[in-house]
Amino acid sequence: MYHASCFRLYFFMDILITFIILIFSAIVHEVAHGLMAEKLGDDTAREAGRITLNPIPHIDPFGSILLPFILLSVGSPIIFGAAKPVPVNFNNLREPKKGMALVSLAGPLSNFALAILLVLPIKLGLANEISYPILMQGILINLVLGTFNLVPIPPLDGSKILASLAPNAWMEKILSLERYGFLLVLLFLYLGWLNYLLVPVILWFGTIFGLRFF
Repeated sequence: MYHASCFRLYFFMDILITFIILIFSAIVHEVAHGLMAEKLGDDTAREAGRITLNPIPHIDPFGSILLPFILLSVGSPIIFGAAKPVPVNFNNLREPKKGMALVSLAGPLSNFALAILLVLPIKLGLANEISYPILMQGILINLVLGTFNLVPIPPLDGSKILASLAPNAWMEKILSLERYGFLLVLLFLYLGWLNYLLVPVILWFGTIFGLRFF
């Protein structure tokens, strides 16, 4: 009975820590979009109070809470979630098409930057048996968020990067697919295509920084 209680407590703490890392990483992702947009001429996110690490303005009931908890509870090998998208008016940017690419790229790059920052305590010998698995979890979550958001499926950031590189007529067609975005993302995940992108990125990252994930 004692062992069962300890296991349940450990399982709950593991889910809670993963959830906190995920939400924080998703918020950093969205703040990065807003900061880049502000730098390029659009202060919509600032006016909406979204340039903050305070989680309350960023929380989305489905993407931030329900979806990650469902994935965690069913033991999904891929855990991800999303904060409420930061509002950006691309027409306010000094160079709208170029700005769209830079604003969209800022989010995934912030996750890769977080992954690298989390490597530092490990490489400096500051991690112990408690912090090491937490740091590794944080690295994996940010690699997943960064890679997943670069997939060129609306409404993911990769679709806006692709649209910014396409002729105007194609850009409008790509962005118009956003209404079907949720179904397209679910199909992409159901077919297991994300693994073909994630595994090479994780292995490449591990090779560079001398980490073993599998």
